[in-house]
Amino acid sequence: MKLVFSVLFSCFLLVSLQAQGPQNWEGKFEPIDRMIEPPSPYRSASGAPGKAYWQQRADYVIKAELDEKNNMISGEETITYHNNAPEDLSYLWVQLDQNVNRKENEDFGEVMGTVRDSMTTRHMQFLTRAIDFPAGYTIKYVKDANGKSMNSLVNNTMMKIRLDQPLKSGTSISFSIAWSYPITDRSLYLLSREGYEYFPEDDNTVYLIAHWFPRMAVYNDTEGWQNQQFQKLGEFALEFGDYDVEIKVPADHLIAATGELQNTDAVLTAEQRKRLDQARKSFDAPVMIVTPEEAEANEKTKANRTKTWKYKATNVRDFAFASSRKFIWDAQAVQFSDHITMAMSFYPKEGLPVWSEESTKAVVHALEVYSDATFEYPYPAAISVNTSNIGIEFPMISFNGGRPKNGKISELAKAGMISTIIHEVGHNWFPMIVSSDERKWMWMDEGLNTFIHQRTLEERYPQFNHTTPKTIVPYMSGDKSIMRPIMVTSDNELLQQIGANFYQKPTVGLQILRNSVIGRELFDEAFREYANRWKYKHPNPADLFRTLEDATAADLDWFFRGWFFTTDQTDMELTNVKWFKVLEKDINLEGETQKVNLKIGGESAGEQAKDFTSGPEDITMISTPDANYGQFLSRLDETELRKQLADKNIYELTIKNVGGLVMPVTVEWEYTDGTKEVDRLPADIWRLNEHLIKKTFIKEKEVKQVHLDPNFEFADIDMENNSFPKKEEPSEFDKLKQ
Repeated sequence: MKLVFSVLFSCFLLVSLQAQGPQNWEGKFEPIDRMIEPPSPYRSASGAPGKAYWQQRADYVIKAELDEKNNMISGEETITYHNNAPEDLSYLWVQLDQNVNRKENEDFGEVMGTVRDSMTTRHMQFLTRAIDFPAGYTIKYVKDANGKSMNSLVNNTMMKIRLDQPLKSGTSISFSIAWSYPITDRSLYLLSREGYEYFPEDDNTVYLIAHWFPRMAVYNDTEGWQNQQFQKLGEFALEFGDYDVEIKVPADHLIAATGELQNTDAVLTAEQRKRLDQARKSFDAPVMIVTPEEAEANEKTKANRTKTWKYKATNVRDFAFASSRKFIWDAQAVQFSDHITMAMSFYPKEGLPVWSEESTKAVVHALEVYSDATFEYPYPAAISVNTSNIGIEFPMISFNGGRPKNGKISELAKAGMISTIIHEVGHNWFPMIVSSDERKWMWMDEGLNTFIHQRTLEERYPQFNHTTPKTIVPYMSGDKSIMRPIMVTSDNELLQQIGANFYQKPTVGLQILRNSVIGRELFDEAFREYANRWKYKHPNPADLFRTLEDATAADLDWFFRGWFFTTDQTDMELTNVKWFKVLEKDINLEGETQKVNLKIGGESAGEQAKDFTSGPEDITMISTPDANYGQFLSRLDETELRKQLADKNIYELTIKNVGGLVMPVTVEWEYTDGTKEVDRLPADIWRLNEHLIKKTFIKEKEVKQVHLDPNFEFADIDMENNSFPKKEEPSEFDKLKQ
């Protein structure tokens, strides 16, 4: 009997699957375990840091001087490097990021086009660097704690320091580096995230000093040394540490920097200190520390003296600063559970009036929404500095583009400026605290940050455009021959595609998970769990994927596999809708138990219907033979079943997965009486056939239209095949007439 039942069940299953069409199985629901790093004692299978998790640490003491006359910066630093790895290290790798600006390195000039007639001189300079200018480090010395020269070798943007004795596990080493480099003119470089901006009208300069001192490369449990050369696109992998920094600048300069200013009495006037104290108590609006009038007066003379600004920063992975005599400065306090953070903006007069009106306000909004979505902002300051053409982030400080022209700015440009500020302040969470490897996985910081950045816009600036699933459709429906999956390393993506692939596509993926797959409450808990598990640590993609599954009890491998590891598209086609209706014809529904034929009425469907005008299809339903019950002795109440089906409308939908990505299916029913109803089917419906499914529904009302994904939740690239009856599209001739 077991054999008979098994054979019957197998035959039933075979017929059922064959009825749904041929299958080319691609393993879309298989686990992604082989595609990501395996769990280890350092990183658990749940996505959390393991009991044996470790990471290195680097503490810095830096003394630097800015030479405004020659646009040079020089410094001496002492690095204390802590080897927390379980193995000994025979050499160290130090990043020399400024060397990327040397002429022999790629400057992305070709992305603007190749040589052609009537091209701009600036474009030709990007292509050829015909006018050369100095760039890159001069390393004066590398010495150990006893002042003895250390054996070092520079390989482009990396310096190898060979140790006389291996650095034992659990020990530390201190060494010093003296260096200098010419500060680059930002207008002469593409992707110029730092350097100086010159203002000819008043003969002054704004310095954005970042990637400026030799920094320790990351050494971790999954890769060893992250000593991949810096090529500008893939940004940084950095260790956490404490910073003690002194910066000597012209006496009339203001500095905005990572950390807390230690010597306010020496560098700020009594009036500036008084205003700063007022700002620490102002939670509703910014207080001007340096007014526009004071800044403009400051521009007119240049000091011959210098001042030294002293900063300390605790448990950060980098340090950056901006310096200029042009700066206007405002500040506002933000209250957290156990500390106050100062939201501040520094900007030249060229930023007025929009920067005084909007910058610090945007910083506050970012601090509040990101803190709610992840964890409270822990640092004492969050600074927005105005510059041209970029947005770039560092711990506690960001450099943000967006300026009016002649004091006026369009609403679109203002929205772009505010959005940039929110985005760059948000990077304090990703990757400045949740410290992913930007050199390898740009999407882990840009995508996750853009996801919360867009949430901030939705909540605080609903009038602005923001990323939705529809945003990514032009990219995902583009040329697949040049398209890369999200899980491509940073430097291997085309420059023109990084915005779509590393910013928007991960954002839309997380929006789909939050809004349409998992649900907001549970997803938000899981995302917050990931952020808290990995703050001040170095997560990899596997840690994110595993945490989201661990904290939601959802199998999401199908989503990660398709969305992150392939270039497949969402394109669901509503191929056919069949309509059946049970007729109570010649049937006694009052307790009859004999076998009867039940007629389901309508016209015979000899060919596939194009709409519902021909009525329901004719089929015959018979009573169930005893043999079909196998070993079960109980019997279905077929009379009751017929009662339940009486006068009901039965619809069978055939849906094809044309684009390759499996997704949940949302079905909107539009009835003849004008009402609508929505059914939601999970992605699991595709498990047995990844390319075609049939699903049956019972409805009280007659249907006029059926639509898939009516609210555009899944980035479907072709909505024209999502409806039944098919929507009549105007011909090319009709479009031309219109």
